[in-house]
Amino acid sequence: MRDLANSINAQFRGQLGRFRLDAAFTVPATGITGLFGPSGCGKSTVLRCIAGLQQLPGSRFSIAGDTWQDESLFRKAHQRPIGYVFQEASLFQHLSVKGNLLYGAPRHPAEQSNGQSIGFDEVLELLGLVPLLDRSPRHLSGGERQRVAIGRALLSQPKLLLMDEPLSALDRLTKDDILPFLERLHERLSLPVIYVSHDITEIERLADHLVLMRAGEVIASGPLTQVQSDPTLPLAASREAAVNFDAIVQRYDSNYGLVTLQLEGAELLVPAPPVAAGERRRVRIAAGDVSLARQLPQQSTILNALPTKIVSATPLNASEMVVVLALGDGTGGARLLARVTRRSWDHLQLATGQQVIAQVKGVALAPGRGDRSRDPSHSPTA
Repeated sequence: MRDLANSINAQFRGQLGRFRLDAAFTVPATGITGLFGPSGCGKSTVLRCIAGLQQLPGSRFSIAGDTWQDESLFRKAHQRPIGYVFQEASLFQHLSVKGNLLYGAPRHPAEQSNGQSIGFDEVLELLGLVPLLDRSPRHLSGGERQRVAIGRALLSQPKLLLMDEPLSALDRLTKDDILPFLERLHERLSLPVIYVSHDITEIERLADHLVLMRAGEVIASGPLTQVQSDPTLPLAASREAAVNFDAIVQRYDSNYGLVTLQLEGAELLVPAPPVAAGERRRVRIAAGDVSLARQLPQQSTILNALPTKIVSATPLNASEMVVVLALGDGTGGARLLARVTRRSWDHLQLATGQQVIAQVKGVALAPGRGDRSRDPSHSPTA
């Protein structure tokens, strides 16, 4: 990615005690970039470097052509237009929710440094904060406190929003409550976000791009689906291997309760509640829910039997392989993963470059943007 005017460019190298950081990546200055890896790999350290809280000599950082750090320049933390959301909300107990939201907000339009204004009423609506304005932080749930913390960060009018494990202190039900609010921010605001998590389900649901870290180093960076479907990387080899797509609703069949989704190179039929045509929905297909056939089945309960082309096949162990498939004729379709046994691979005489049928047995469909239903529904499509 060479368009520096529309990208985030980071290069942080240095020794921190016994830990060495050597992390470099370039991602678009739009959307949500997930920073993912196991605990202790350096994710939060990278955020601290971006925020100017940690200085490593010789490092570089720029966003949309604006340099914050290089060999001759280092902007201190208070000089960097960022919003920072931590694991704990850390609200001011002596202020109301409204007081917390407005704390640190620019007092004059000239102080805004991101070239756009995020309005107070807009933040209240996006995060569902209107009923909470006069309440004390002491009387808020964990999810409510974190929504206030996110609102406070947005109202500082940042050029970049940093989120460091913002849901890690919450239980699963509370996480499921707050995720739709984050999706609404993603849909409605053009503000770039770097989102740190060690929970791949959060990354899969929110991120557009993914930076994969291990032991202080960046081992991969790119669009989410591209990194997920790379068989040389750890995600594709894991038991939870899956690929996520942003699909467009084509139509809804009320007789059978099925929604038709358009992907790049294919259409999917998925059981779902009523949904309007034109909506964008995120779809997750697990490698373990995809089987392969040489021919289109004549009679089957499986709804989605998709023409694909085998892009690659990589042994995982003595008995299994991970197969990368391109939807359609293989010239430009989205990628799927299939986890198959080596016996089946040999028995069907499969090979790279072949056209095969991918039978999708289940699809996880995330709620629509702004839909506050809880879990993404994993629907069997058989």
